[in-house]
Amino acid sequence: MRAWTLAEWALVPLRLFLGVTFTFAGLQKLANPNFFNVASPSSIHAQLVAAARLSPIRALVAHLVGLATPLGIVIAIAEVAIGVATLVGLWTRVAAVGGAVLALSLFLTVSFHASPYYTGADIVFFFAWLPFVIAGGGSRTSIDGWTARRAAVVEHTPSPGLVPITFVQVQRLCGHFHAGLCDARGGLACDAGACPVLVEDLAESTAPGARRATDRRALLLGVGMATLVGATASFVAAAAAGIGRAIGGAAPPIAPHQLRDTATTPSSAASGPGVLLGPATDVPVRNAATFTIAANGDPGIVIQPVRGQFDAFNAVCPHAGCTVGYDPAQDIIQCPCHGSQFDVATGAVLVGPAPHGLTRLDVVESGGNLYLT
Repeated sequence: MRAWTLAEWALVPLRLFLGVTFTFAGLQKLANPNFFNVASPSSIHAQLVAAARLSPIRALVAHLVGLATPLGIVIAIAEVAIGVATLVGLWTRVAAVGGAVLALSLFLTVSFHASPYYTGADIVFFFAWLPFVIAGGGSRTSIDGWTARRAAVVEHTPSPGLVPITFVQVQRLCGHFHAGLCDARGGLACDAGACPVLVEDLAESTAPGARRATDRRALLLGVGMATLVGATASFVAAAAAGIGRAIGGAAPPIAPHQLRDTATTPSSAASGPGVLLGPATDVPVRNAATFTIAANGDPGIVIQPVRGQFDAFNAVCPHAGCTVGYDPAQDIIQCPCHGSQFDVATGAVLVGPAPHGLTRLDVVESGGNLYLT
């Protein structure tokens, strides 16, 4: 009895955590205009650009970059729907499947290269959803359980609720048990794993017509509750999006310039002290420009914090390989995937989970051009 009771209630904290986390994540995206702004280093567009370079499914992701904004909206709304449904235990298995698929998708696109692998949250979320895919939301702590019990009452069928009982109690109540043997099994030993009382489908004791009527009633109740919960969640999501845009705070970032692609520029073309990147005027003061590092094909970023000073770094985040970007509003280098932040002057980690700072590159100005030395 205690083990079964614990099994259902033990999942409640995990269900609440997943529900709150996914709801908050979705609302946070909807309330953040920069998440949908292709110029922002923290946008869904920046995440997809990074995934298109490193993800094991990069061929698929590359086709989605142009659909970054609508895809971001779908993800945000899906997170809210999954989170709210999980919180209240409504169609829990369906919500859990959606949560697992979303977590697996984020793992394959965003955190696949997290090292060690367990530092990426997406793989943990994927496995956290599996108990609810298997067991649902419970028969007593969810709307799913309430609709099933309510339908049984209306249709005058046995309650579908599970009752915890030990096998010793089964033996005491069973008319086939005598001196350790089971008459229903032809005199074989009484065995919990083969007990006909336990392995029998209890629904067989209910007429098929009554079962179908109960299932239909439960489905209609579930649809009604889903409509009510969905309408409430939609109102909250719309309010979050509206409030976020009304009092969003930081000004929209300016998209960085793209310098000459050094991967296709022969080093002989540079008459200066190194590999030609492009005109220094392409890097505005207090802003950044991006380029490709010819030696390894990695993305690079060069920032001009004050006039005449150029700081450059390998733009690959050391945590999961995403491409970082410069946020002039906060004067930081930021990873769009997991929120790591880096110092503009040194590339050092300001906020993790990146294990170390960005690799610094030597960029000099000569004759009005920038060179990678």
